[in-house]
Amino acid sequence: MKKFTKLTSAVVPLNIENIDTDQIIPARFLKATTREGFGENLFRDWRYNGDNAPKPEFVMNNPTYGGKVLVAGKNFGCGSSREHAAWAIQDAGFDAVISSFFADIFKGNALNNGLLPIQVSDDFLAQIFQAVDSNPKSALEVDLENQTVTIVETGEKESFDINPYKKSCLINGYDDIDFILNQKQLIEEFEQAR
Repeated sequence: MKKFTKLTSAVVPLNIENIDTDQIIPARFLKATTREGFGENLFRDWRYNGDNAPKPEFVMNNPTYGGKVLVAGKNFGCGSSREHAAWAIQDAGFDAVISSFFADIFKGNALNNGLLPIQVSDDFLAQIFQAVDSNPKSALEVDLENQTVTIVETGEKESFDINPYKKSCLINGYDDIDFILNQKQLIEEFEQAR
């Protein structure tokens, strides 16, 4: 996984609540077992018409918006458990997702795959959407080491929680296996001392 420490980026605002994993990546696209290629079908039914023509009203088809941070409404990632949802978001170019609530299974899948889910208060989420409504190029600074999100233009800032182990993995670019392999010397020393 790539390392994540700090990111400053414009955002893609998806101000919809209760976005489930079937909308993130519809089940009919879950035929592959590798992580590549899912981004083109991220929010497929919202992004494209039946003839595969992009729907101009969908935010990801609007050239005004772009960036490495997806900002979504409350209760993001609810529904069925599918790791492919995190894969699709990453494959579409996002490094972080911000919402005021995440489904636990989605949050775990995101963290396990190097996608940072950032849970903020409802008020701060509203401030982010307001900033982007005022200026579509409004940027956020995500500081994983200090666990803060800042609206760059206004300086408004909020802290977020993250599991310390997963934080360490993201900062170092480790998945669970990389973390264990990185502990090889300590494991060998422990075994020799027994």
